[in-house]
Amino acid sequence: MEVIKSTEGFESINSNPSLMRKVVHLDHLMVTIMEFLNGPMETPDHPHKHVHEQITYIASGSLKLFVEDREYLLNEGDVFKIASNLNHCIQTLSEYVKLVDSFTPLREDFI
Repeated sequence: MEVIKSTEGFESINSNPSLMRKVVHLDHLMVTIMEFLNGPMETPDHPHKHVHEQITYIASGSLKLFVEDREYLLNEGDVFKIASNLNHCIQTLSEYVKLVDSFTPLREDFI
């Protein structure tokens, strides 16, 4: 299907209705939309890393981004990029945060 409407395709992550994800992909291109509905977070989520390169656009809200030993304050309209295998995590600072993530290669664990 070429079109995914704004209300279609969201699934909760780990049965948590406060954390929603929509995955859209072709054979070699992937975009995910993440909605955090339970902010602000008291503490950052658990740091993680993956082989995928990631570029994320903050569509709504504000957050702290932690990459290795660096910390950034980001707001709606900002963009961040994560190179392969860097430890990173976020902490939402607003009640609602919406992120648009792009990954390469595809995140098979999301499909």
